[in-house]
Amino acid sequence: MSPAPATATPEEIRDVNTRYHDGAAADYDAKWGITFDQLGTQMVVAKLEKAIGGPVPTFESSLELGCGTGYFTLNLMRGGYIEQATCTDIAPGMVETLERNADALGLAVTTRVCDAESLPFADDSFDLVIGHAVLHHIPDLDQAWREIHRVLRPGGLAVFAGEPSERGDKLANIPKGLAWRVAPLWRRALRASPAAEGHQDGGAHNHAMEAFVDVHAFTPDVLSASPRAAGFSDVRVTGEELLANWFGWTNRALEASADGDTVPMWWKQYAFRGYLALQKVDRALLEGRLPPAIFYNLMISARAV
Repeated sequence: MSPAPATATPEEIRDVNTRYHDGAAADYDAKWGITFDQLGTQMVVAKLEKAIGGPVPTFESSLELGCGTGYFTLNLMRGGYIEQATCTDIAPGMVETLERNADALGLAVTTRVCDAESLPFADDSFDLVIGHAVLHHIPDLDQAWREIHRVLRPGGLAVFAGEPSERGDKLANIPKGLAWRVAPLWRRALRASPAAEGHQDGGAHNHAMEAFVDVHAFTPDVLSASPRAAGFSDVRVTGEELLANWFGWTNRALEASADGDTVPMWWKQYAFRGYLALQKVDRALLEGRLPPAIFYNLMISARAV
């Protein structure tokens, strides 16, 4: 992960996040393997179970921050875990893509374009606030968590997953770097064509902004500091994906170097099934036993009081 420059202002960070994610929205689901089916729902529910340390209850009303194309909310609605959903994102293009996904699934979702530091909702509006891979894009996390606390009803739950850890992010650079070095040989072996620059990010110009959209990589203490300061209780930070992360980033970097239409289907199936298998190994043997800080992803849950 290449963070935004230390000299970048909050306004500049919000602007580049808006423009980058607008441009990336059309290909976002394909890039990250997002699905809205039984497997997608199972994966999202498993993440929430790990984050909260138990079964996922049913929520009357939810708010998702940085909703993207709907990965969390739409899969939870498919599974019957959310009755009424509101989804927000700073990028209009992401919200439009989510609306199309919701329509295709026959799900009714309220949407708003806004940023997490200034939520256009009344106090005590929601039972659940969720997000996936969003906190590390937000310039003022203290303000965002104050807003989350304000819009949650007393006893309401906040859950965020997919947040990069400082140590895990550094470890992930090892398989990424190795993959980029061997990518030409890999493409030759699979007879895959080189990719056009930025082919999954909305083109070369949009791809160039990717290095500036991330603001934070977290330690567990840093990730939990803002919700504690905002008045949350039962703050819980856990780690997710170690072996699956190394395997996944190696294959993702290889595939990103190629035109996806020329990568054989057997390879895509191997990469996807191998990633799922190692997720199970991580969950059964490593997550909960090793310190959260060494995992690539951190998850946090907290309860409003």
